[in-house]
Amino acid sequence: MSVVEPAEGLRLDLPDEPVEMRDALRDALLAGTDWRDGFSDDVCVGVWMWERWRPALEPVGMDREAFIDVIISYRRELWLWLMGERLWAQCVSGLAGRVARRLPAS
Repeated sequence: MSVVEPAEGLRLDLPDEPVEMRDALRDALLAGTDWRDGFSDDVCVGVWMWERWRPALEPVGMDREAFIDVIISYRRELWLWLMGERLWAQCVSGLAGRVARRLPAS
C-alpha cells in the first residue's frame, strides 16, 4: 500500500481501489440513480474512505462530518473516477490534498 503525504506530519494510506464499489456505483448511475445519492451523508465512498483515514485525521482535528463535507465537495472528481476518466491514484491523491487544505488551523 502506498502513502500520500498532503501536508507536513499527515500521512494517509493510499488504499487499493474499491473496484466492486466502483462498478456497483457506476452501474447504478448508468441505470438512472441520482448520482448525488452515492456521495452524501453516510453513503459509500465517503464512509469507506473515512474508515481508512480516520486514524490519521482525527488526531489533527478533522471529524467525520467535516470529512464528508470534503467528499461532497469532491463529487465531480469522484464521478470522473467512476466513469473511468480518472485513475484511482489520481483521485485519492487529489482528495488527500483537498482534505489537507481543510484541516483546522493548529
